[in-house]
Amino acid sequence: MCMTDPVADLFVRLLNAGRRGHPTVGIPASRLKSNILSVFKAEGFIYGFEQEPLNGHPGLKVSLRYHPGREKKPLLEGIKRISKPGYRKYVGKSDIPRVMGGLGVALISTSRGIMTDSQARKSGMGGEVLCYAW
Repeated sequence: MCMTDPVADLFVRLLNAGRRGHPTVGIPASRLKSNILSVFKAEGFIYGFEQEPLNGHPGLKVSLRYHPGREKKPLLEGIKRISKPGYRKYVGKSDIPRVMGGLGVALISTSRGIMTDSQARKSGMGGEVLCYAW
């Protein structure tokens, strides 16, 4: 089955698994998804991820992270997809957005890889705004 937006599928799987309180979630693997998950791990939204076959195909097993002491409330509460297959959103280094006044992160795809909005500002690079996460 052909998927038109695999990045949006990644976001939906992460949010749905978090809302249901699952400890892990399986996702079809790609290099872009691995890079996005690396940024989420560095920002503390997930514990980590590892390569694991999923129905005979390459896959990623993501360990989700929850608030301590709460009733399975996920740290990754929301993701808004900005750049879509039908409409790409690019920003220059001076136009990089702030998410929720700095409480969230924007993922920017640059020529040096995927990075957060603060990392892109420090390196002086613009790029494609993939999503906002909080």
